Amino acid sequence: MGNELTATYAGGDRLRISVRGHVLFTDQPAGDGGDDTAPTPTELFIAGLAGCVGFYAERFLRRHRLPADGLSIRCGHTWAENPHRVGTITVRVDAPGLPDALRPAFERVIEHCTVHNTLVHPPAITLEVADYSLSSLR
Repeated sequence: MGNELTATYAGGDRLRISVRGHVLFTDQPAGDGGDDTAPTPTELFIAGLAGCVGFYAERFLRRHRLPADGLSIRCGHTWAENPHRVGTITVRVDAPGLPDALRPAFERVIEHCTVHNTLVHPPAITLEVADYSLSSLR
């Protein structure tokens, strides 16, 4: 496998995610049976998009010697069904130091962040379940 991370069961609805020496957790809201100790996997998914857009935005501003102070990325999402999934994502980027003349270039750059590109051109996903037959556990 190429780039890899590992999610392991951590009790209740929690998962511990290890990636490059960093540790993240996911959980579910109390109303959904979890303990609400961490974001949901979907919230981390959306946060990944916000972080990626923010990274591209910040790099653009620095490259043009513009202030990144006040840069913020807000994301909202709605659900879709059949199958249950994120149906829409709205991303709002506030870049107070951005002059109007650079706005079109800025929009083109942030639209090409890696996570956005991945959503627009989805990867093939292979799900594999490890084989632990009863005979191999003896």
